[in-house]
Amino acid sequence: MSDAVINGLAGAGGGIISQLITYPLQTVNTRQQTERDPKKEKRKLGTVEQMCQVVKHEGWDRLYGGLAPSLVGTAASQGVYYYFYQIFRNKAEATAFERKKKGIGDGSVGMFSSLVVAALSGCVNVLLTNPIWVVVTRMQTHTEKSQPSQTRSIVSDEAIVAAAEPPPYGTNHAIQEVYDEAGFLGFWTGVCPTLFMVSNPSIQFMLYETLLKKRKERRASSKKGNNDITASEIFLLGALAKLGATVVTYPLLVVKSRLQAKQLIGGDKRHQYKGTFDAIMKMIHYEGFYGFYKGMGTKIVQSVLAAAILFMVKEELVKASRWLLTKDAVNIARSKPP
Repeated sequence: MSDAVINGLAGAGGGIISQLITYPLQTVNTRQQTERDPKKEKRKLGTVEQMCQVVKHEGWDRLYGGLAPSLVGTAASQGVYYYFYQIFRNKAEATAFERKKKGIGDGSVGMFSSLVVAALSGCVNVLLTNPIWVVVTRMQTHTEKSQPSQTRSIVSDEAIVAAAEPPPYGTNHAIQEVYDEAGFLGFWTGVCPTLFMVSNPSIQFMLYETLLKKRKERRASSKKGNNDITASEIFLLGALAKLGATVVTYPLLVVKSRLQAKQLIGGDKRHQYKGTFDAIMKMIHYEGFYGFYKGMGTKIVQSVLAAAILFMVKEELVKASRWLLTKDAVNIARSKPP
């Protein structure tokens, strides 16, 4: 099994686990990002308060709205990203090694090369998985208030009128809704800011690789001479890397969520976006720069925790996979007759 496949599968596993743990925070954050009333007078709810409000008025299941497609998207995104990241990383390392043989550089992959590798991997990931995230955003932001008015029908000769219960809003409903609004290309709504968002994992991995390299060098230069990194250190390094990347790129994430959420057709024109540039200009005009940072506190908690868990689980899965493959290879070698 190639190193790229191992990293891809480990990344998918780590992504699923981190998603399951942090999903309610992600749902609340998406709702905060897509809140479009700049003159809302009532007190802004905190993250925990908003979660309680969702549970009280809509039920526990709404905190996990879109979980199924989100898990598919997470597995696909992390698998695709880590697979291509490892392929591009291997090529970058081979190039650095060739340059070293020619007397150029020290043979290690520099910061800029790490940034390019992460960016290329992110672009491939975005183009392949954007439709999944459009559906997930629709399901996370759906509320009973957004349901069309319920039909009424006479159910007896005594003219008793009963309101029909709306069917549960599921993945098929979200897919049909997106297609009815914008056709097949609607599943790539928000792809432009999302492509710019590849700078987030690019910055994240650049910071992560840099911090990891420095930590290993410091550990190797210590008296013990052991450069093995523990799971808790990976957790901390992943958290710090994601924190830096999130603060820098958060406005792009808000614009992407606004574009992918259900557009308020026939409503206030301030809440209807024709594209990325139109969304940015309307947000600046009607909400100010504050609008680009709605829910950032929730996002920092959610994304930093998710990234830290992902890095920790992914690294442990990679270690376990390599150990199993090495053990199997040794057993096969021993079983062969001399």
